[in-house]
Amino acid sequence: MLGVTQASVSHYLSAGPAKAYAALADLSLGKEEAERFSSLIAEDLKRNPTDAVETLSSIWVGLLGRGLVCPAHRRAYPSLAQCDVCMRQFGPTRESSEAVSQVARAVRMVEASANFVLVMPEISVNIAALEGDSESVDDVVAVPGRIVRVKNSARAMSPPEYGASRHMARVLLLVRKRMPEYRAALNLKHDIRMAKVLKRLGLRTMILSSYGSSGSGDPTVSALTARLLQTSEEFDAVVDQGGKGIEPSLYLFGKSAPDVAATAVRIAELYSSS
Repeated sequence: MLGVTQASVSHYLSAGPAKAYAALADLSLGKEEAERFSSLIAEDLKRNPTDAVETLSSIWVGLLGRGLVCPAHRRAYPSLAQCDVCMRQFGPTRESSEAVSQVARAVRMVEASANFVLVMPEISVNIAALEGDSESVDDVVAVPGRIVRVKNSARAMSPPEYGASRHMARVLLLVRKRMPEYRAALNLKHDIRMAKVLKRLGLRTMILSSYGSSGSGDPTVSALTARLLQTSEEFDAVVDQGGKGIEPSLYLFGKSAPDVAATAVRIAELYSSS
C-alpha cells in the first residue's frame, strides 16, 4: 500500500518510533497530534488512497499555513528569519463567507460539549456546509485535517475553508439531490447504543453498507448512490454499517452547520446517559 520495499519496512520497525517523533517535534508536531494524524491517514488509506493523499495534504498545508514549520526552516536557513511566504501562501486566503462563519460556529459548539468525544469515530469528525446551490465540492466548506480528539475534548486542527473535505462534500452534495433543504453534514460513530439514541430522537435513518460496494473511489459515496436509486425514502441521517476494516459511521444532515452541530451535541448528551 505504501509502495516501499520490505527492506524499508524492516528498517522502520527496527529503528523504533523515537527518531520519527523527534523529527516531527522539530516541526512543532507533538506525539499525541502525530499519532492522531497517522491514524487518520491510515484509516483513509484503507478506504480510498486518494482520500489519504487529501488528508496528508491538508495536514501539511495546515502546518505550513499556521507557521508551525517556520522555526525549523529558519534554524536551517537563518537568512529566512523574516520570511512569511508559507503563511501567506497556505494560510486562509479566500474571503470569509456565511458558510465559513457557520462552520466556525458549529465547530465551537462541538468543542464546547463535554460529551462530544464519546460519539467521535476513530476517523475523527468533520462538518461540511454549502452556501448557494453549487454542485462543486470546491464550494463546500469543511475543516482541514478534521476535528480530532485531544485528551477529553474535541479540537479542530485548522479553521474552516472551502474544499477542505472532498469526502464530506460528495456525501452532502449527493444527499441534496434527494433532500435539497439540507445544506450541512456532520459525521459521528455508530453502534447499538447510537441506534437507540437515534430512535429516541425520532430521526429518520437510511441504512447502507459501504463494505464490498462495487466501483472505484469513495465506497460510502458509491454505496449511497446505489441506495438512493433503490428507494425514494426521506431521511435525516445515513448509517454506513461499514464492514471488515471499515468503521461504522453516522452522517447527520441539517439546514445549517449550527443546526446539525446542535443535533450532534444533543445526541452526545443522550449517548452519555444511555
